[in-house]
This record gives sequence, structure tokens and C-alpha cells, in this order.
Amino acid sequence: RFRHLMGDLSKLLPHGAKEAKLESKDRPNTINEIAEIRGCNGAVYFEARKHKDLYMWIARTPNGPSAKFLVQSIHTAAELKFTGNHLLFSRPFLVFDSAFDSLPHLQLLKEMLQQTFGTPKGHRKSKPFVDHTICFYYLDGHIWFRNYQIAKTEATGETALVEVGPRFCLNLHRIFAGAFEGATLYSNSDYVSPNVVRAREKLAKSTKYQARTEAQKESILRKQTMPKPQNPFAGVFK
Repeated sequence: RFRHLMGDLSKLLPHGAKEAKLESKDRPNTINEIAEIRGCNGAVYFEARKHKDLYMWIARTPNGPSAKFLVQSIHTAAELKFTGNHLLFSRPFLVFDSAFDSLPHLQLLKEMLQQTFGTPKGHRKSKPFVDHTICFYYLDGHIWFRNYQIAKTEATGETALVEVGPRFCLNLHRIFAGAFEGATLYSNSDYVSPNVVRAREKLAKSTKYQARTEAQKESILRKQTMPKPQNPFAGVFK
């Protein structure tokens, strides 16, 4: 699923250039050198951990800033099977929720997302059409990503939005002053590591198991200590 999500996003970024995988021993700031070689001033880096968790870095190279997100609620375009469809490598119309103008760190994220997902006008790989919109919504402390086709209904001729996909949610972890390093500009106090979430779930299951085991022991002990009733007719037929 992670690979399919990256493929969907690469189709939405005609001004982007793919790069091979990084070795686990390589430091993330190695991407700055790769971006310089490829002539890029920004980078999107996906970091998968334990085959369960996906982190996404958005950075302005080589001087920063950069933001690290935990990607949640992933649904690729292939599995959603929406009816929407737009021209490949067409320029997107970016839409941001009004909440992005309320807080300083959200204003910074808005500018970084604009520079990352906004296709430059006249780019050699982009099509000269604007037939889809990429929307970013801020709700419950998360950034929700949606991609819609801009279509016209045949009956009324009105403009309508038809979802294309993919869908995912970004949970902000930290914002750094440099590219993939540097001082912390903002740290999300509501962020909880997936490892902590799994540990809590495991602890809750173990607590239920311990309670069930204790109940079984008490039941056995209660049956052993309970006095047995005497049958007054036990010796009648001897």
C-alpha cells in the first residue's frame, strides 16, 4: 500500500523527479545532495518503519525548513475506485482550509505544501490545463488530503467536484529549522508514537486476560471451599 500511495503522489507531481531507495544506514540529509544533483529545491521523503508505519518528510532543500508527518488512514486511488478522472500531469488548483491562517505553524505548513504540490506554470512535463483540485483540510489536529476532478454536469452545466483519490491523513510530528535536521521550530504535543499506541493496546489486552484468569481461579477456589449439602436419603437403600 505504501508503494501504491507513493505512485499516486508522483502522478500528481509532474515537476518531481523520482529517486532510488535510500539505505537504512544513510542519513536523511543525504537527500540534500541528491536534490542538488537533480536541480531540485524541495524534497518529499517517505520513511517506512516495521512495515507498519509510514512517515513523510516535506523539506525545502538545502537550507530548510522541513516537517515530519505520520501518514494515517491511507487509501490509494486504485482501491477507492472513484469515478473521477483527470488528465495526467495537469496543473492542480490548491485549496486550503481557513484554519491554516489561524496559527503560525499552520501558516508555515501551508507555504511548504504550496511550494511542494503546486506545479510551476509552463513546466515542461505539465499539461496546460487545470482540471483537478488538491484540497488540504485541518481537522482534529490532522491535515486531511483529498484530490477532486473539476467536472461539469451534462444536465445543468454546473461545475461539480468528483473525487479521484488518493486519500490520507497527515499527523504532524515536528517542524525543523533545517532540511531533515536542525533546531525544532514546533513540536506537536498531541502526537503519540505508533509504538506507544500498540503498547497500550497490548497492555489493555493483557489486563483483560489477567482479569479473566483471576476470575477463573476465584471460581475454582469458591467451588472447593463451598460446603457440600448432605443427602438425608443417602443410606436408605444400603
